Amino acid sequence: MQKLIFTNEVGQALAGLVGELNPAGVFFLADSNTRPIAESLNAFGAKVIEIPAGDENKNLQTLASVWEVLSTSGATRRSLLVNVGGGMVTDLGGFAAASFKRGIRFINVATTLLGAVDAAVGGKTGVNFLHFKNEIGAFAPADAVIISTRYFSTLPAEELRSGFAEMLKHGLISSGETYRRLLAFDIADADLEALLPLLEENVKVKEHIVEIDPREQGIRKALNLGHTAGHAFESLAMERRRPIPHGFAVAHGLLVEMVLSNLLLGFPSAELHAVAALLREAYAMEPVRCGDYDALIELMRHDKKNSSRGVINFTLLNRPGDPVIDSTADEDTIRAALDIYRELLGQ
Repeated sequence: MQKLIFTNEVGQALAGLVGELNPAGVFFLADSNTRPIAESLNAFGAKVIEIPAGDENKNLQTLASVWEVLSTSGATRRSLLVNVGGGMVTDLGGFAAASFKRGIRFINVATTLLGAVDAAVGGKTGVNFLHFKNEIGAFAPADAVIISTRYFSTLPAEELRSGFAEMLKHGLISSGETYRRLLAFDIADADLEALLPLLEENVKVKEHIVEIDPREQGIRKALNLGHTAGHAFESLAMERRRPIPHGFAVAHGLLVEMVLSNLLLGFPSAELHAVAALLREAYAMEPVRCGDYDALIELMRHDKKNSSRGVINFTLLNRPGDPVIDSTADEDTIRAALDIYRELLGQ
């Protein structure tokens, strides 16, 4: 089980963890944006491995470069990798650690809101492949995850909004009360002090679900809400070389899958309008056209969450706090949902 540490004394927490684990050697992984943070935390004389920033670099080539440095620098199975960054770094670094010498220990230090609520916690690691998001990867929990808001003040507003979309997803699957508290939070003018207790509550929603179902055989699939459609939006944007932030794709995926929930399960229509208003205000994205439907549906068919060939799997909702896993929708229903989604956003 991952140890979660919520603190703004990140260096002190990391030193304590390294002392507990007593590794044969320590390595840091950071991207070009988070290297200064890694350097500031490196009280161990450790080698810092720098990779290029950006989700387009979460690929096999970058992964191989990390393996190469670990190998040529004498890393052993008793080494420790400290991943310092957002989701791209923790996804790739976690997979690098899980696969190097069949697995070395690692710690995630989340420096973005999205990384804190999504990628750094829960044990999913991976890289993109052939324009498909997280196509290659493994379940491999970090020994510990350090979560702090001290680095969020330097984030662009877009990054905060991206992470907040995953928080909203957790609210939708946990309870109507949590979901409405999040909807009332002004992410466009975020108060980081007020965000911290919401963040801790939010991460613990995911932690509880992962404890019950670490390998996504049952209830953990609830965490996929918004991601079948969201990954399709994200993958299409990558194919067209106009990448969008992961959280923006998830926010729009949430609305599509809430529409599907309304069509198939009677999910309250008032909630669709509330989320559509949030998307119009804070999550502007290139409009979806009717001509995009075929490509989006094909990407949904390829989603790794599907259990049968040609069947598209979703997590849907009866109501906030009541997810329904392993739901399916036929192509006509998905097209209808995309039509309604576009109407809600005025596209």
